[in-house]
Amino acid sequence: MYLCHKIKLFKSVLIAAVTQNKSKASSVKTRVAFHTLGCKLNFSETAEIAKDFSSLHYERVDFDEAADVYVINTCSVTENADKRFKSLVGKVLRQNSEAFVAAIGCYAQLQPEALAEVDGVDLVLGASEKFKLTQYLDDLTKRSTSEIHSCEIQEVNTYETSFSTGDRTRAFLKVQDGCDYKCSYCTIPLARGISRSDTVENVVAKAKEIAQKDIKEIVLTGVNIGDFGKGEFGLKRHKDTFLDLVTALDEVEGVNRIRISSIEPNLLKNETIEFVAKSKRFVPHFHVPLQSGSDAVLKKMRRRYLSQLYADRVTTIKREMPHACIGVDVIVGFPGETEEDFLTTYRFLSDLDIAYLHVFTYSERPNTEAALFEDVVPMTVRNKRSKMLRGLSAKKRHAFYHSQLGSNQVVLWEGENKKGYIHGFTSNYVKLRKLWNPALVNTLEEVQLTRIDEEGFVRAD
Repeated sequence: MYLCHKIKLFKSVLIAAVTQNKSKASSVKTRVAFHTLGCKLNFSETAEIAKDFSSLHYERVDFDEAADVYVINTCSVTENADKRFKSLVGKVLRQNSEAFVAAIGCYAQLQPEALAEVDGVDLVLGASEKFKLTQYLDDLTKRSTSEIHSCEIQEVNTYETSFSTGDRTRAFLKVQDGCDYKCSYCTIPLARGISRSDTVENVVAKAKEIAQKDIKEIVLTGVNIGDFGKGEFGLKRHKDTFLDLVTALDEVEGVNRIRISSIEPNLLKNETIEFVAKSKRFVPHFHVPLQSGSDAVLKKMRRRYLSQLYADRVTTIKREMPHACIGVDVIVGFPGETEEDFLTTYRFLSDLDIAYLHVFTYSERPNTEAALFEDVVPMTVRNKRSKMLRGLSAKKRHAFYHSQLGSNQVVLWEGENKKGYIHGFTSNYVKLRKLWNPALVNTLEEVQLTRIDEEGFVRAD
């Protein structure tokens, strides 16, 4: 049993005077809507939580529609995600001023009081409590006080499995949660707790369940998936490693593709790279966070590698799979990052055989070591450096796409009509588009990549 605390923040009593009891008779469906901020892991957990509502008297509706209950799964990685939450609360209250609003997720664990102070929020649930959301919804009366139910993060040590089926073409399958790393800028260990993971047997069973839904691609997700193997409560490891997991999943029939999401460079072992190169289902696409090409900055970030190890990983991937796509996370404007540090990062990335960058402008996060560092980089400088790397990313992506022209590739077409076009990805993450054709949705088609259009998409026509 967790030692949890409940906090009430009092708001204007006028709210209670004008709201009505929204509890529904069992014969009437209560409308519920979900919105997810942040990463693929959040999306998989939202989907799992939503499943609990399907067996009860709830009807799931789109977040843009009027609902009785709105659930917002929050993110804490960037300042913009925090601001986005407040904007979403305002939006749902305009759709239904009496709606019951619940906040869950990482920011709800880190800053529960701050979320509870947002006008219109009725319930805030922490890292463990979010999986019991329906138990807190017996009374949907709009409240004059916001309730917080949250365990101390040290008490969060069990594992909850989840997967989302998204747009029906791919599923995000959670295999691991939490992180034991102590990067100086990161709030994730404070929001999700210690590293812990599912068993190989359970993951394989979920993959088989996904395969039965005619979903063509699975994306493995987690906080630090390369650390797969740590059991619940942090007491012992499973007998299996991440390579064991990959090997077992490669034998699951009915799934065409399996994609590895972000994995730390020090945990991406050569054995895993070599296995992916010859596997039946794992695709030649790796997203490997770098954060900085400057060893001095990496040390201040408390990362567990230096730039040479990262370069070695890229070299190994491209040696085994010359056509592989490699994506990179990088942070600019970290405290103490000098102009020379940034230029070292820029040159390092420019020389690497990578395909694209995810660029993050450093923002101070409460309760992190880096928030107390001196030599703060001015925001104007951070923004300038971010713009430079985004420009480099565009060049890298174009060069990678160009290198694939003339090749025959299998594309998985997605289900959304975007301005008259259907979009899809090859196994090595080249994005294509062609004129909308609903018959192509969730199908695999072999095409020849012929050209890059004016908007940067690859075409096969």
